[in-house]
Amino acid sequence: MKEELNNLEKYFQLFHHAELDIPLEKEKKVTKKHLINTLNFINFNEGTILINFKHPKYNNIISITAKPQPCLGDTLDCVWVQKTGLPQKLSLFKFLNFLLADGLKFILVRADVKGISEEGITFILPEISYEIGSRKVRRDLCKGMQVELIQNSVIFNGSLLDFSAVSFSVELLATPPQTFQWINPELTVYVIFKNEQDILYSGECIIIRQTFDQKIRIFVLEPLHSNIRRFKPKEFRGPRDKLLPSPHIIFRHPITRKMITFEIDDLSSTGFSVEEYGENSILLPGMIIPELYIEIAKYFKICCRAQVVYRNVNKIYVDETYVKCGMAILDMDIQDQVKLSALLHQVANRKSYVCNIVDLDALWKFFFEAGFVYPEKYAFIHTNKEKFKKTYEKLYIQSPTIARHFMYQDKGIIEGHMSMIHFYENTWLIHHHAASRAGSRRAGLVVLDQVGRYVNEFHSLHTTHMNFVICYFRPNNKFPNRVFGGFARELKNPKGSSLDSFAYFHFQKTFEHHDLSGPWALTETQPEDLLELKNFYEYESGGLMLSALDLEPDMIGNDKLNKEYQRLGFKRERHLLSLKKDGLLKAIIMVTLSDFGLNLSDLTNCIHVIVLDSDDLPLNIFYSHLSQLSHYFEQNKIPVLLYPVSYSETQSMPYEKTYTLWVLNMQNTDDYFRFMKKLFTHRE
Repeated sequence: MKEELNNLEKYFQLFHHAELDIPLEKEKKVTKKHLINTLNFINFNEGTILINFKHPKYNNIISITAKPQPCLGDTLDCVWVQKTGLPQKLSLFKFLNFLLADGLKFILVRADVKGISEEGITFILPEISYEIGSRKVRRDLCKGMQVELIQNSVIFNGSLLDFSAVSFSVELLATPPQTFQWINPELTVYVIFKNEQDILYSGECIIIRQTFDQKIRIFVLEPLHSNIRRFKPKEFRGPRDKLLPSPHIIFRHPITRKMITFEIDDLSSTGFSVEEYGENSILLPGMIIPELYIEIAKYFKICCRAQVVYRNVNKIYVDETYVKCGMAILDMDIQDQVKLSALLHQVANRKSYVCNIVDLDALWKFFFEAGFVYPEKYAFIHTNKEKFKKTYEKLYIQSPTIARHFMYQDKGIIEGHMSMIHFYENTWLIHHHAASRAGSRRAGLVVLDQVGRYVNEFHSLHTTHMNFVICYFRPNNKFPNRVFGGFARELKNPKGSSLDSFAYFHFQKTFEHHDLSGPWALTETQPEDLLELKNFYEYESGGLMLSALDLEPDMIGNDKLNKEYQRLGFKRERHLLSLKKDGLLKAIIMVTLSDFGLNLSDLTNCIHVIVLDSDDLPLNIFYSHLSQLSHYFEQNKIPVLLYPVSYSETQSMPYEKTYTLWVLNMQNTDDYFRFMKKLFTHRE
């Protein structure tokens, strides 16, 4: 509280002392009743007023801070805030007036002194007082906010005294050899607000007023910009919806520490806008709000980290304005992402569902009827069908953080489905796309659009861990080849979207002992092995596979995702091994282990083999080392994805089918949606 009292006194220093002894007849009048209510409110908040005297000999004005006591009538008692350091024989000084803050204005009171002592002073209040120094926007007193002011490579440190969205005052300290002469008031300055944990604001400002003390000086600053650009501009963004009833945002203002509530004007998965009265404007473009709640209903709240990105002033009446402010969502818990997207997807299409609780019998029936589980696939999964059912119960009932599913459902009947799994550190796998043949013809497109909308809106959030999305598809499957494959081929930029083909086959688990002595060795992969892999892959493809599948040196030993799976009751393991001959790298082998049914083709519970030297890896050696790795798996038939396909052709090696791995760099979402728009507009 002491710091707040000091700030008020410093705040009043910005008034010229001459303004305290001026004719007031033309100023707006304040009644005694309003004055008493304001004084009692100041007392309620442990606030202060400023009492001004004139020196009896030198005519200079001194100001002393006092705390008003409860006021019931004509008499006001005040207690000095600091009893030490008062001028000697204060009763000989000429009393001028006292000053108090009342929202957007100051009230100057010319009272009669009833008594004065070392403890305080007593006034008889006048019938009329006056407003002076009225502001268009209220400034709130602040405490505990550190400030850095930067100009031409020099940093001055200080604290924030008061704040509004259009101007604020800071107190700065000149630390030798610094001097305030180093600050050029005609140039802009760069200002940073921060507390002990976070930087809450940074922006360019102009100096509009200052005091002229030598060691400590107060500057009044005005932000230069009314909007900022937080993210890379997007051509394709989620729609902003006006909801009825309107949700609200609730947050503690990071600078004033007051609890704030605003009605949301429009809302999307990436941000929202609100309106505030211009005279109470507190949303400063660039300001970060570490914790903000979007309240849909009493017990339906979504928490996020947000930043004010624009402030547009609009007139209501001649003498009254309102301000529309936009906020961007910087981060959000991944489960809150589901809540928000589920709400907004329903607004867009009432038959669209995100991570809803599903009747599992209806889901499995849908998979079979849609032809997604075809006879060959069922032959593969039927021996472990109970394990598959348990996995799906956890995925679709518990809705864990590692999985997302999207449904098109009409009158309780599932007509379209698509899902994603977070299987690599910053990569989500899109899979299980299916549409009912008896339902809506557009069901498959709707769920594809849902996935696209979700990844487009949330990929930039840290908690999503989505730098890439991937999909495995068979080239003879026309739809994904036309959509995913067609996009990558048209883009012609493998660092934006890439296609890599794998030979796919099942390896029969054996328990035979193979003599692996000699020049061949299977060892844990080292960073230098992945550097060699990168050289090979850049020559062979130049795409995104290594980044998307965590096959880069800095990802060795990263087990954060494994722990998240374990926390949720799921299984995920990854083992990287290098096959070498006489110390020379011939292949990188990635063994991934997961729950049965996490991917229905078991592409998350398989072996990826990348052969670097097709000419010097005999097929018998290749099979022998697969046999050595088969102990990792429970099943007898182990799925294997082999890259490049040319190795199998060189070795006359049989395989069942080809899978193409599609990778999208999320920096290229506009390219993807531009392609999709053209593709399906042309189709219609």
